[in-house]
Amino acid sequence: MQNTANTAVPGPPEPFDTRVLLEDPHTAYAELREAGPVHRIPGPDGRPAWLVTRYDDVRRALADPRLSLDKSNALPGNFRGFALPPALDANLLNMDPPDHTRVRRLVTKAFTPGRVERMREPVRRAADELLDAVEPAGRADLIAAYAGPLPITVICDLLGVPQRDRRDFRAWSDALIAPDPERPHVAKEAVGNMLRFYTGLIASKREEPGDDLLSDLIAVRDDAVGGAGEGGDRLTEDELTSLAFLLLMAGYENVTHLIGNAVLSLLDHPPLLRELRERLPPAGIAAAVEEFARHDGPAPLAIRRFPLEDVEIGGVTVPAGETVLLSLASANRDPGHFKEPDRLDPDFGRLGHLAFGHGIHYCLGAPLARLEAETALAALLSRLPRLRLDISHTELRRRPTIRARGLISLPVAW
Repeated sequence: MQNTANTAVPGPPEPFDTRVLLEDPHTAYAELREAGPVHRIPGPDGRPAWLVTRYDDVRRALADPRLSLDKSNALPGNFRGFALPPALDANLLNMDPPDHTRVRRLVTKAFTPGRVERMREPVRRAADELLDAVEPAGRADLIAAYAGPLPITVICDLLGVPQRDRRDFRAWSDALIAPDPERPHVAKEAVGNMLRFYTGLIASKREEPGDDLLSDLIAVRDDAVGGAGEGGDRLTEDELTSLAFLLLMAGYENVTHLIGNAVLSLLDHPPLLRELRERLPPAGIAAAVEEFARHDGPAPLAIRRFPLEDVEIGGVTVPAGETVLLSLASANRDPGHFKEPDRLDPDFGRLGHLAFGHGIHYCLGAPLARLEAETALAALLSRLPRLRLDISHTELRRRPTIRARGLISLPVAW
């Protein structure tokens, strides 16, 4: 694999087939990491991007204020991301301080340790109800029947989304997470459907507020507009809609992939599966969830960044406005930071993994994601002791995108 680490000026990417990052990502990242700290590759949108591979460089870059999330700082024509309307695009993944600080402050209270811990019992009930529905059959697609519906249930309950409105949400989300290049109209229709969904949901919450996070955010927005906002915090209407969109999307996608990848890892490591079953209840497998997130996490790449000025990363000068991709997957298996990084072992105490990010953009929902994964795995291990893969490993299919590391399906039997 050709090293492009000494390239210091913009130019066309070296021939690099990004399919290797789909087919065998950890081997591909290991080769890139060994070849150099920074590489010029085609990004997810097909445009040139700078890929950062080593732990120390990735960690520093995640917290570097010179690397902006605001797409307006991208060079014209250099970046082509999701084409979202303003009402869905004004979210935390496109914001820098002070807007990022203001908006994040308003929603952080929903994910405090105490509030998240109070959700453990509702999450456990949701997990048991899903397992009740499939257990008699003796087999199921664990993504469709469990790892997907569980986080949707949890985040929809948190936001107060009525049961009747949840049916189509997963299909819309999937169309955006991994768009089909041969059917671009599907993703476009999903965007339109989501915009109508969130606009209608907010309108209904204004008419009939509930005891939920979205109603609280609407109250903050409307009170601030009326002059009653506290502490100078404000939400525009687009920011309100975009925040609901981001919470639902991120709360579904990443947790689904975290659970699915963790279950597959357990099926690939039977001794570990037996060991974790002996550690129940959920608190006993908390360290294992951290290791699953490090070893094969749901987000191989952090959200793209754009340098506000020429920035040196790993000895390479990255010009202002170009796209920077920080590889969390590569950093989390960097032998320069982790001992035996390819080994899956929850007792290693691998502190400092970057699966949930680092710095001011650290994953807002990480405490809830951890709780959901712990609870989902504990319920599965306790209720389905003979769990096994129901197809050959070579038949497994993953999302066709380097943005996410997740299974399309996971057929299992017990």
